[in-house]
Amino acid sequence: MIGLRTLRAVAMTAATLGGLSGALVGLLTEQGRRARVAIGVLEHLWPAPDSVYRDDGRDPLRLAVLGDSMAVGVGVTHPSQLPGALLAQALAEEAERPVRLSTYAISGSTTRDLVPQVDAAVRDAPQVALIIIGANDVTSRMAVGESARLLAEQVRRLRAVGCGVVVGTCPDLGTVRPIPQPLRSVGHHYSLRLAAAQAEAVRRAGGVPVSLANLLAPEFTARHVDMFSSDRFHPSAVGYEAATGVLLAPLCQVAGLWPGWCTPAVPLRSAAALAVRTSRVPGWLQRRHA
Repeated sequence: MIGLRTLRAVAMTAATLGGLSGALVGLLTEQGRRARVAIGVLEHLWPAPDSVYRDDGRDPLRLAVLGDSMAVGVGVTHPSQLPGALLAQALAEEAERPVRLSTYAISGSTTRDLVPQVDAAVRDAPQVALIIIGANDVTSRMAVGESARLLAEQVRRLRAVGCGVVVGTCPDLGTVRPIPQPLRSVGHHYSLRLAAAQAEAVRRAGGVPVSLANLLAPEFTARHVDMFSSDRFHPSAVGYEAATGVLLAPLCQVAGLWPGWCTPAVPLRSAAALAVRTSRVPGWLQRRHA
């Protein structure tokens, strides 16, 4: 979800929220260092699962996947579990036709890094594109307004070539347990601000935003052992399955497979998620930065 070497920047981002004391910034920075130590190292980094799914010789629907490590699928233990593969297979089943998957996403990317990814994608004339981006914008301290503006520019470029675009907005960094409090609350607050700005920018640019934070955070919080990979940082195969579950319907919509479909207000929750109260930014942080 976010790069380990830039995790310290989450702490520094707190200073940009306005007027934190030097002692508190020092505390958050130290917590970032400890989180980097606590987060594990993944053994499996799989190549992109680019292929034609359900190939029967007919002209395939062209699907492009762009963004960061969550779009790549860092954290799974088998290539069949990669989100691009899951979505391409599901789209092929819904469309009852082949789907050609092309992955341009690169782990560690920020929204600035979408430019060369979109450059490459538009040359291949995709019909449907999925972008997952935002977590590294938080850790690299990119301004929310700039991040949303840059994202909208790339969505417009894809829409200009006739491509339907779905954007999975910034996930909730407050679900990552190796990040201690209050640093985790800072990441939670900042990632939700970014996700809201992304959603508005994507709509105005003609894309369909999907709030990964709102839709997935309750499950990732309640079932963290299942939802996170062995590094306790990136999603596991179960986590990616949950993410693709909320992304498939919007992709079917922009592909013209489900005309008239609209995003449900609240997804289905597990009993574990329903038993957990929604996390909140601590009152002291809300008051200080209101």
